[in-house]
Amino acid sequence: MSKPIYELVDELPEHNMTVRVLNALDFVVPGEWENIVGFKETIRHVTGEEDEDLIQQIGDRAVWLYNDKSQGYQRAMWLYQTVDNVDSALGTAALANKVGEKIKLFGFLNRLTPKPDKAQSIDLALKLVVELLAFCQINGIPGDSIGDFVASLSDYSGESLMRMSALICLDALIPLGPDFVEKVQSTIERINASEIQGHPVYSRLEGVIPGEDAENKLGFIGESFNSATGWMQGFVEERDLSRDRILNNIGGFIEGADDKLDYVAAFLDMSTNYYEHTGTQTLAKRLIDRAFAEI
Repeated sequence: MSKPIYELVDELPEHNMTVRVLNALDFVVPGEWENIVGFKETIRHVTGEEDEDLIQQIGDRAVWLYNDKSQGYQRAMWLYQTVDNVDSALGTAALANKVGEKIKLFGFLNRLTPKPDKAQSIDLALKLVVELLAFCQINGIPGDSIGDFVASLSDYSGESLMRMSALICLDALIPLGPDFVEKVQSTIERINASEIQGHPVYSRLEGVIPGEDAENKLGFIGESFNSATGWMQGFVEERDLSRDRILNNIGGFIEGADDKLDYVAAFLDMSTNYYEHTGTQTLAKRLIDRAFAEI
């Protein structure tokens, strides 16, 4: 089992590169995301309660629910952590003391390897699959329920909506451009089972993706991505999102962002873990909501 849920929430950083990037993306979904950290503080925020005894009861029940392996909460956490851990393999130690500074991108170029469009397209599709699978685990529905997930996207709010916003901005528009949907669809149509098995994120997630074999799993990945393209394209159009608008907001602290898009994408992979950060917040809130209702 991973760390206890209260410890995971208590350890969420108040200030780091992930938080800085997410705050810079507030213009996409204004006011939706607030970086609530600390387990008891999250209970107060979700329930509005101030009574310490009741807060303790809610927390104890939430911890019990998380520890119950018949529920899907731990598996959802593993999904959020896994998809970010592979992307952040280079680590963020070098950035730990630079949160308040403008990062000179060229200073990191020697340790960054921009991904080709094929790898980036697979990354994006797999992150969407992770969101789908985690949604199903949290809500106790079968992991292949694509329809339920897509229907839920219109109801996303708070940290969940911010996570999808970051996905579209950081993993779609910046590295792949405005035609990211077509690029991902073309990639998935062209690759074969052996190619997908060689992808590092897929190799970690293979056991939880529905399908009897790699070919069927690849079909599920494609179906999942295709089902959400309407929502993603609508999201981009409604908010008039573009590379320039995104870079204007995050470029204030990444020097050289304008002309090194491939490196910006690689830098953000290395220096942020927005899926794990907001995923932890989503799980904590769902657990607390349920615990509060049960008490």
